[in-house]
Amino acid sequence: MPRGTIILITLAGLVVAVSGIRSISGLVAPIFLAMMLTVAVSPVASWIRRKGAPAWVAFLVTLLSVYAIIIGLFASLAFSIARFATILPSYSDKFNDLVKQFQNFLISHGVSQQKVHDMVHNVDSSKIISAVGDIVSSTAGVASTLVLVLALLLFMAADTVNFGDRIEILTAERPDIAAAFSAFAQATRSYLWVSTVFGLIVAVFDSVALAIIGIPLPILWGLLSFITNYIPNIGFVIGVIPPALLGLLDGGVTQMIVVIVVYSVINMVIQSVIQPKFVGDAVGLSTTLTFVSLMFWAWVLGPLGAILAVPLTIMCKALLLDIDPSTRWADVLLSSSLPKRGDPATPADDDASTPDAPADDAVGASVPDADRPGDGDSPAAPADPPADDASDRPNG
Repeated sequence: MPRGTIILITLAGLVVAVSGIRSISGLVAPIFLAMMLTVAVSPVASWIRRKGAPAWVAFLVTLLSVYAIIIGLFASLAFSIARFATILPSYSDKFNDLVKQFQNFLISHGVSQQKVHDMVHNVDSSKIISAVGDIVSSTAGVASTLVLVLALLLFMAADTVNFGDRIEILTAERPDIAAAFSAFAQATRSYLWVSTVFGLIVAVFDSVALAIIGIPLPILWGLLSFITNYIPNIGFVIGVIPPALLGLLDGGVTQMIVVIVVYSVINMVIQSVIQPKFVGDAVGLSTTLTFVSLMFWAWVLGPLGAILAVPLTIMCKALLLDIDPSTRWADVLLSSSLPKRGDPATPADDDASTPDAPADDAVGASVPDADRPGDGDSPAAPADPPADDASDRPNG
């Protein structure tokens, strides 16, 4: 089949598959979130089993670990939004004053009063507060998804206890598939570990900076920045919105600009310069591919897809590309670092494509050392004929 036809059929299959996943994103996203959390804590179960503990102990510890992670993150995010909605009404009068000042500023600089009215007539503190209240109310809908994730974690944690034995059997039967699963699990754990460490660093820096500036609830916004750090590249943009808005209402435009500048410096350096390098080395994805995967999976699965973007891309790469030797060349284009020549993912050297010439030692291995010509010398002269023995010479 022509290569162009294969490419077109592959693209058509991808379109159908992505459309199907997008249509059931409400089911796919929780399932993969549960699988990602289970993969993250699976080494705990393996370690407990190696220590000789029974299977039910490993299952219980694994289940409690994943429950603590998911409930802790959800409770922290819900508390951040609810606390923001609670303190926002106290700034309603100041917000309306800022809107009036902005209107007067535009009118004084030549903008017609009618255009200014059309521009800001829908901007009102009550509408902003109502929008935040709607976000808080929507957490009830998220709670139903949380129940589904918790139920999935219950069953996945039970299967994790003997997952290592399954991989050993799979390695004997299909080593390529087992290697792909193992690579996906290892890369996912590395990504989560790197994101967690850098998230803690960012949270500490942001909390200290906000406390110095004088923004209310600095620890709460540091916690929010830790959660949004799992969204690659643009997570800090979401995390800066509440403290920047509070800076505007509490200290005016100047304080808001200071918050945005400080957040941008801290998070741009750590999240957009340093962290992507470590993430790329940990998971083998280029920075461009990481950003593109963020936009793609957020479009396919919604907000949860932004958090799951990198692990989902790792899984697709492992199961669709790395599993097939004929497609491993794609690692050269997708990897964060340039593979060394001679690796399986790169073409071999030109000299390696032809059989090597036999070594001199191999050619001359059967030749006695005494008869082997030296380097640069002429061939050895024939040996002298043996001298006649006097006993064999005839008399006379």
